[in-house]
Amino acid sequence: MKVRFLIDENLSPRLKLALQRLDPAIDVLRVGDPGSPALGTLDPDLLRYLDLAQRLLVTDNRTSMPAHLEDHWAAGGHLWGLIWIRPDATIGRLAQELLLIWDASEAEEWIDRLDWIPF
Repeated sequence: MKVRFLIDENLSPRLKLALQRLDPAIDVLRVGDPGSPALGTLDPDLLRYLDLAQRLLVTDNRTSMPAHLEDHWAAGGHLWGLIWIRPDATIGRLAQELLLIWDASEAEEWIDRLDWIPF
């Protein structure tokens, strides 16, 4: 199964557009889009959505997410991957890195895996 992305609401909506320009076949939603969690969704609810929807989260939330992620795992939940964005990365570079993830890996490879981009 191909990786399906969910971009956190704190990231620019331009990231989704840049990724879709690189390959329109990529399944990418942003928090607040139809079929995704609403803007302002709390981290624990977002993690439950990601588990059920089998989507990899792209976020820059290094403040509250780590503790909520530990609680999610402790409760038996899983994550279809989480990518943290390094500070000062450009939209174009981030889109290229996400395209690489989508093109070179399968969703199952990302289960309960955390990583940073740019690599």
